[in-house]
Parts: sequence; structure tokens; C-alpha cells
Amino acid sequence: MKTPFGRRTRLLAATTATAGLVLVAAGCSSGGSGSGQTVAGGVHLAKAGQLTTCTHLPYPPFQSVVDGKVQGFDVSLIDLVAKDLGVKQQIVDTPFENFKTGAFLNSGQCDLAAAGMTITAERAKNVDFSDPYFEATQAVLVAKNSGITSLDGAKGKKLGAQAQTTGEDFAKKKGLDPVSFASSDAVLNGLRTGQVQAVVIDYPVVQGWLKDKANADKFKVVDNLKTGEQYGFTVKKGNKPLLKAINKALKDAKADGTYKKIYEKWIGPYDSSVASPAGS
Repeated sequence: MKTPFGRRTRLLAATTATAGLVLVAAGCSSGGSGSGQTVAGGVHLAKAGQLTTCTHLPYPPFQSVVDGKVQGFDVSLIDLVAKDLGVKQQIVDTPFENFKTGAFLNSGQCDLAAAGMTITAERAKNVDFSDPYFEATQAVLVAKNSGITSLDGAKGKKLGAQAQTTGEDFAKKKGLDPVSFASSDAVLNGLRTGQVQAVVIDYPVVQGWLKDKANADKFKVVDNLKTGEQYGFTVKKGNKPLLKAINKALKDAKADGTYKKIYEKWIGPYDSSVASPAGS
């Protein structure tokens, strides 16, 4: 679990010079009932002048802090929403378990959540999902000398996964007992240090890791699991104005080529059949 930061906050620049990051701990709330601002389309914001986004860092290539800046695929897409609303994006780092419950959305601390989160019926009981914006598969990464050639081959071995994710759930459904790590960085570190002999995690995350030559020399993908997962952004249940604004920004970005440019920057070669799912 993430180390709590109490009431201390740290502001950093995000992908645009005007966006920022706030690190917080579970239980800290802000944006009381009398605060906020209503902007274009009847969208009510938790804090005036900003679109506040909950995320869980790090999770490259979707969101991570590099050289003091929050960057990534999700960040760039939500910047488009903020621009349409005439405000700036502010990012709040929170524990991932809160994304399932919608806790920070319900408390008014955040307007939306963007965390490379798979759309599931269980999660949709607590939050409203945007149209899907990304197709995801799960990858199995191992050390090149491990002898493991598939997920099934990891049975009887120590397998790592990020806690509270669909990768962890998928491994459990396959009869495996994965070691849970609090973040994607911790998952990779577990593999590096021999705590686990294989990991299962979203393939784009693995793609990002393997861009590093040191990782590419040591590790390899032995399985790519098509689980039918799609990512979506989330808002508080019933927040139709903001959901409409997010879906419009996604639709416009796909229509004018902006989505493709963002995809190629953060993910890799663009394949429209899997990269850009149709709206629901």
C-alpha cells in the first residue's frame, strides 16, 4: 500500500505547464459542499478553475512522474476534457482500492478518476464509466533464464501482480496465488530482485518497461492474454454532465486524429481495430 502523506501536499507540473499533482492519503477530503464551480455544459467541478483527476502513480505509460512532471496517455486525454471545459487539470495521487468504491469521487475530492482502469460490471455498481478509450491485454513477463514459457507454466512458481487489478483477478481465476504488490513499479522490482519468477500485468505497462534496454536484455514476454478488457474513465454515479463532456472529448479526439497522435506518443504503433474501441 502507498505510504501515507498525511496532510502534506506537493505540487508538481503535469503534462501542461498549468496542470499539477497533489499527493494525498486516504481519508483526507477537500472540496466541501459549498465549494466548486459550474462550467460549460452544466458540469460542476469540485474546485473552481480546475478539473481534479484522481489517479494512482506510477502506472506508465498511462500516468507517471518523470522529471517532476505527471505524464502519460490518460493524462493527455483528460487534458483535452479540461481544455473543453476551459479549466486546468489537477492530479491527485490516491490508493488504487478507492477506484473500485468511488470513495474520492463521492467525497468531492476528485471530479473523475483516470488510472488505466478496466470497465467491469462490479466496479460499475459504484461509479459511472465513460465510453471505453483503450483495449487492454495482460502480459506475462519472466526472466529470460526462468524456463517459464506461459502463464500455465508459472504454476508452482512465484507469480507477481499489482494488487486490486484485473491481472491479479485473472491469475486467481486460473488457479494461481499471485504475490500482490502495491504499484506497477513494485511489481517490476519484485521480478528484478527474485521475489517472484513471473509477473502478470497490462501489456502496455510491459511495453514501457521493455523500452529500457536493461529490462529488455533481462526479461521477455512469454504470454499475451486477450481478456477482452477495455479501459474507461470514471465519475461519481449520476454525474451525467461530466460523463458527457468526457465522451465528447474522446469522440472528437478520435475523429480529428488527436487520439492517434497521443496513442503513438505513449503506447506505440497505432492499430485502430484494438487501440480505439467504439463508444458504448
